[in-house]
Amino acid sequence: MHKDIYKLGYTLARGSSAAALAIGLCVAVPAAAQTASEAVAANDEEILVTGSRIARAGFDQPTPTTVIGEDELRLGARPNIQQVLNDLPQIRPTTTPSVSNGNTSTGTAPVDMRGLGTDRTLVLLDGRRFVGGGNLNFIPTNLVERVEVVTGGASAAWGSGAVAGVVNILLDKDYDGLSIGGNVGISSRGDGFRYGFDAKFGTSFADGRGHFIIGGEYVKDRGVINRSSRPQLNSPDFIPSGTGSELVRDVNFGNVTLGGLITSGVLAGQTFNPDGSLRDFRRGTGIGAGAFPLRMVGGEDGINLYDTIPVSSPFERLSTYARLSYEVGDATFWVDGTYARALSNAPFFGDYTVGGALGLPYLTIQADNPYLSQGIRDQLAAAGETSFTLGRYFNDALQLQFRGLRVSKEAAIGVDGTFGNGFRYKAWYSHGEVDSEQSMANSRLVRQFNNAINAVSSGGQAVCAINADADPANDDPACRPINPFGAYNISPEARDYITGTQQSFGTTKLDSAGAEVQGDLFSLWAGPVTFAVGAEARWEEQISSRDDFTVANASNFGILVFSTPTSGGFSVKEGFGEILMPVLKLEDKLELDFNGAARYSDYSTSGGIWTWKLGGTARLFGDLLLRATRSRDIRSPGIGELFAVRSINIGPLNDQDNPAARLAANPAYNPTPSTVTTFTGGNPDLVPEVSYTTALGATYSPSYIPGFSASVDYYKIKIDGAITALNGSNLTLACFRGSTAACDRITRDSTGTVVEVAANQQNIASFETSGFDMEASYVARLAEGGSIRLRALATYVDKLVFDTGLSRVETAGDVGDSVLRATPKWRGTLSATYEDDNVGFDIRARYIGGGNYDRTRTTLINNKIGARTYVDIGARFKVDDRFTMFANVNNVFDRKPPLITVNSTLYDVVGTYATVGARVDF
Repeated sequence: MHKDIYKLGYTLARGSSAAALAIGLCVAVPAAAQTASEAVAANDEEILVTGSRIARAGFDQPTPTTVIGEDELRLGARPNIQQVLNDLPQIRPTTTPSVSNGNTSTGTAPVDMRGLGTDRTLVLLDGRRFVGGGNLNFIPTNLVERVEVVTGGASAAWGSGAVAGVVNILLDKDYDGLSIGGNVGISSRGDGFRYGFDAKFGTSFADGRGHFIIGGEYVKDRGVINRSSRPQLNSPDFIPSGTGSELVRDVNFGNVTLGGLITSGVLAGQTFNPDGSLRDFRRGTGIGAGAFPLRMVGGEDGINLYDTIPVSSPFERLSTYARLSYEVGDATFWVDGTYARALSNAPFFGDYTVGGALGLPYLTIQADNPYLSQGIRDQLAAAGETSFTLGRYFNDALQLQFRGLRVSKEAAIGVDGTFGNGFRYKAWYSHGEVDSEQSMANSRLVRQFNNAINAVSSGGQAVCAINADADPANDDPACRPINPFGAYNISPEARDYITGTQQSFGTTKLDSAGAEVQGDLFSLWAGPVTFAVGAEARWEEQISSRDDFTVANASNFGILVFSTPTSGGFSVKEGFGEILMPVLKLEDKLELDFNGAARYSDYSTSGGIWTWKLGGTARLFGDLLLRATRSRDIRSPGIGELFAVRSINIGPLNDQDNPAARLAANPAYNPTPSTVTTFTGGNPDLVPEVSYTTALGATYSPSYIPGFSASVDYYKIKIDGAITALNGSNLTLACFRGSTAACDRITRDSTGTVVEVAANQQNIASFETSGFDMEASYVARLAEGGSIRLRALATYVDKLVFDTGLSRVETAGDVGDSVLRATPKWRGTLSATYEDDNVGFDIRARYIGGGNYDRTRTTLINNKIGARTYVDIGARFKVDDRFTMFANVNNVFDRKPPLITVNSTLYDVVGTYATVGARVDF
């Protein structure tokens, strides 16, 4: 036990953030009398700090690093590691069950640091890349010892993707014993039921030379399906108000109903009951002109496009891990493996492309339709009407249902050891695969639907009109007519005929290998010069496809979901080096260290590229640490960006690159050509994005206040050549505004007329962000036993800009849910923990700053959103030495979010949520 405490205490106490120091002090109280280096030397434990490849006692990292220890992992009883990380103010919760509802990313759990995108944050498992890095549902939470979050560029140390930072998940590989736990949770409204189980086992053998651990976790969350149970999510939308607009609740379709609304003729304004009878349409306040405006506010018969989208999507996950290690002399050989699966099965949209919603055509119903009652047919006949138009939202037979299953399998083998005078080495190889199966059930088949909606009477029965005409060539024996009058009146046979299931399959593979060595080269006047060198290689491959039915009906689906298969891969070979050089050391007064790193990466797709980092620290009088880094980092293109199947379209284009001047120069020039060839999809000519990061900061741990530490760090990140796609017309406009990259994608003939554009993925955009990260913590050991720990974290975002060359969008301070990359200026957490041998209590406040809903909506009346503070509490009680019970309540005061049109990356939409559980340790 003490071996592990010393190891963790040293690693955190010598890490580069105030929070790390605080956790180290809290956890390592038994070692307080020892220095960090003494503890490590006594136990011969490996030091691992993610900000650098160099692990050496006494080395203060120049790169800011936040450590998530046992306390943070416990707070909130989160269902996976990603949602633990999402509570950090530096992390933007881009994809969660309450955010990815209504899209096919539901069931994944990536990390998005700084709001720069999930593919610009590198996630590691025990310092290695793993195939499930984009989905932390694959990590068993009960085996995680801590998480180190590097909030700065680290590509020189870790390679591509470490632009915004690195998340390194460290497992408790030395666990010894048996632990079994379980928990259940439910919201204060009685929905969102979740339960989970976990277990782990570890043991040593062969006189301690060998060690084996195995563990796993299962979680099932039923989600929150009923959107109307949360008033702030009850169909808010924008409506005209005076000379501007306003965001209001309960905005619905004004021209369609669930049962079907007659919109023409003598029966206009009547809607169908479930039994096929008619009644007056219970309308709300119309928005716009006409008897049936597209939208209305309120109305008992109102329905909105998002009404069937869950508040929080259901999900189910199983994650397992096992590791076997054995010491042979000064080397430890190990092998590990993981198996995990994540399943999401959730309602999607109804098919809004048929029935008149969103201004699309109404259905035309013939007056002799056999599903109409005789009374209705008589009224139509008396009026001399042979047909009428029907507005209907089919959230019954055409309610889409998304199912996504992702299965991860990975195995790795390696060796860690020492040689010579304190030199360390490690080498490893891993292979992993993620198989995905995605389906969209109840997808409308356009041809079959058109056949079935046109029903006639034949022999006293309703049949499809195509089977009743005189031309047998039109017959479709499978056709079953549908009854569109009233909800849930379409027969199962007709539903089977008019719908099908789209399916997509994919496999992602990652092979990774590496080796490194580090040690002290020689000593200078201020201490030893330490180096680390190594080489890595990886091979990535992705293949996706659609089943034969989906391919055959690609042009026949009302909504085509899986449309761009991908097939491709790349490899990269890398060499890296890092050096730590003590420059000056005046005992108890001044210590200066210089740190430099470089990496050369050779990609099979784009060739070679360098990344580097320069940094330094100055420790003054033992209490104050100043640090600075400057780095060049990269993100290599993803396989989808490189190799998504290219499509060719021929159609019109509006040339916006100075058409008047071109026409004056050549009268044959055509500013609106009608046969421009446009290429979309992947682009194998993409090159890595390049980022430059500057970080300046300080930590202060005054010796006269034992247990207190504080830090502040400034960061600035600029990414050039960011990958995005523009359509043909926007490419010409971006070219006109000076984007050379956009101009290069446009081909013109001798007259200057556009004949071809490459509207696929391009290196044409840029990001800029800057701000401050702040941490403070205090740990006190109480005289009567037990300890109190206080911790505060905050982030201020001064700027977050995305520039396509066509538009420059600033989103720092915009917090509306419809704003892409919405980011409050301020986010923070404040937590307090009391712990003794028998009980523990936690309280935490999560603060999310207010701001504009969307600064580009200059006429929005209610464009200001106030700040929110959520309070979470937790408690633990030891019944005896082995059995512990615990409880957590999140959002204790049921703080409501602002009005949300679809979903929110920032605000709690579920409300008060309670979890209880128990754990037994042997």
